[in-house]
Amino acid sequence: MKSIKLRHLIAFVMALTMITVTAYAVPASLKVGSTGDQVRTVQSRLKQWGYYDGAVDGIYGSGTERAVKKFQKNNGLTADGVVGPATGKKIGITITSKSTGGGTSTYSSDDVYLLARCVYAEARGEPYTGQVAVAAVVLNRVRSSEFPNTISGVIYQRLAFSSVADGQINMTPSDEAIRAAKDAINGWDPSGNALYFYNPKTSTSEWIFTRTVITTIGRHNFAV
Repeated sequence: MKSIKLRHLIAFVMALTMITVTAYAVPASLKVGSTGDQVRTVQSRLKQWGYYDGAVDGIYGSGTERAVKKFQKNNGLTADGVVGPATGKKIGITITSKSTGGGTSTYSSDDVYLLARCVYAEARGEPYTGQVAVAAVVLNRVRSSEFPNTISGVIYQRLAFSSVADGQINMTPSDEAIRAAKDAINGWDPSGNALYFYNPKTSTSEWIFTRTVITTIGRHNFAV
C-alpha cells in the first residue's frame, strides 16, 4: 500500500516538474497546419501589406498559404507557401528550430513570463512594436557573449534595468506584454539586433549616449 502511494506521489511531482519546465518551442518552418503566435505575426504583416484578407487567428490555413505564395512571387522567392528562413527574413521574422532535446535553446513558460514582466515594466505605454523591440533586446543579450546566457541572468544583471532596481519588474504584465514577449521569442526583432535601449529625454547615463543608435521606436532609442 505504501509503495502504491509512493508511486502516485512520484508521478504527481514529475507532473508538476513537467509543467514548470515546458519549453516554448519555435518551429523551423511555418506551413499549413502550423499554429501559434508566429503564424499570427505572419498573417498580421501580410494583411498589412495587402496580401492577406483573412482572420489573424494564428492558424496557418489555405488562405494564409495563398497569401504567402503571392508574397513569395513578388519578392523573388520560391512560391511554395512555406515560411522558411528566407521567406521569414523577407517578412521580418527569424524562423529557428528550438526543442526540448539536445543542446538547442529553449525558453520555459517562466522565462516567457519574466520577459513579459520586463517588457511591461520597461515599455508599457509604448507602441506594440516598441514593446517587442524591448523583449528582443533581452534575447539579443542572451545570445551575446558579452552578457549572461539566460533571460533571468540578463534581466537581473546588476544595474542592467531600472525596473529591477525600483521593483517595477514585480508588476503583473498585461496580455499585450505577454504577446510581445512571445513575438520576440518567435523571432521578430524590430530593434535591428540592438543590445541597448534608452529614453534620450530621461536617461542620466552619459555612457549610453556613446552607443550607436540603430532605430528609434516611440520614446526609446535602440542601440549597439
